[in-house]
Amino acid sequence: MADLVTTIPSIDPGDRLLCGPGPSNVHPKVLEALQLPINGHLDPDFWDLLLDLVHGLKALWRRSDGLSLCLSASGTSGMEAGMANLVEPGDTVLVIHAGFFGARIAEMARRAGAELIELTSPLGRIVPLDQVADALAKHPDTKLIGVVHAETSTGVRYPVQELGSVIAGSKADDALLLVDCVTSLGGEEVSATAWGIDYAYSCSQKSLGCPPGLSPFSLSPRAMERIAGRKAAVSFSFDIEALRKYWIDRPITYHHTMPILQYYALYEGIRLALEEGLEARWARHEDAGQYFQMQMRDRGYTFLSDPDHQLWELSAVDVPEGVDGKEIQTRILREFGIEVGGGLGPTAPPIWRVGLMGVNANRETADRVLDAFDAVLPR
Repeated sequence: MADLVTTIPSIDPGDRLLCGPGPSNVHPKVLEALQLPINGHLDPDFWDLLLDLVHGLKALWRRSDGLSLCLSASGTSGMEAGMANLVEPGDTVLVIHAGFFGARIAEMARRAGAELIELTSPLGRIVPLDQVADALAKHPDTKLIGVVHAETSTGVRYPVQELGSVIAGSKADDALLLVDCVTSLGGEEVSATAWGIDYAYSCSQKSLGCPPGLSPFSLSPRAMERIAGRKAAVSFSFDIEALRKYWIDRPITYHHTMPILQYYALYEGIRLALEEGLEARWARHEDAGQYFQMQMRDRGYTFLSDPDHQLWELSAVDVPEGVDGKEIQTRILREFGIEVGGGLGPTAPPIWRVGLMGVNANRETADRVLDAFDAVLPR
């Protein structure tokens, strides 16, 4: 036991401007919420706060019916919870993907025992809606369709609103629509009810500007009926019906010990988003993203994404030929204290992923990132 330490150093993480694919910097008022006195997870005042949080989540998702809650886990867990609750072995599942996170939805469907159909396109592009319509015509027994709204690995936005109409007009109109909104929630329009989304999930650390570790989600009444009619049991941690009882039913039904301060932070982040106004918040993200992309194009840079489907919150900038993208990332981090991301996954092309999300979605932050690129890589 002589090799065991008797103490460890104090934490000194340094001051970073987080302009990668997430997390983003936490809003100062959200940080203040993390300093509030902690209540117990069965304290009646905390449970009143959770009920208020439910109303905030409904407003954020733009869904007045169904169920909107939050998992005490990451956005990936939100993805897995959707598959765990809505897919049973043998179900036909169609996954539309052209990026790392869409491929992860497909992998989770495969692990859930689904009969998987995959529609793919090259990175930076979307799967055309007419291909989706053709696939649904061939597979009218499709139980669930999965897609990423804002693909963080490529900077591409999928036209989910139009997709909902395609599904509703198909022979597979009973299929549920599962949508990854990890990057988009709080940064651009997400209208769960109007778009026909049956299960949507997100995270706390990107456009909402909160610490990582939580996954807000929202279900339609149709999705809740699907869960109620399941034959197979759901894993305990991801059992949405058990979570509904835990959050909403009285008397309180114990499910797990919640990370109280994380929920304080999420509450404040959603309160700030609603106070700003969702439309104004979306416009702020769009303005920051458009400005950054225009300035980078003026400098001669190109983007991986199809310009007709370009995200504002996340820009996938092509690394110029002959440039070591990782070296540039490292220099921007060490010389300027700014984090930008690189490609994600073994098949990723050489790109930088630059995020302007949450409190960082403004032109002043964009200018700091642009100045850093100018300094380490002449135009």
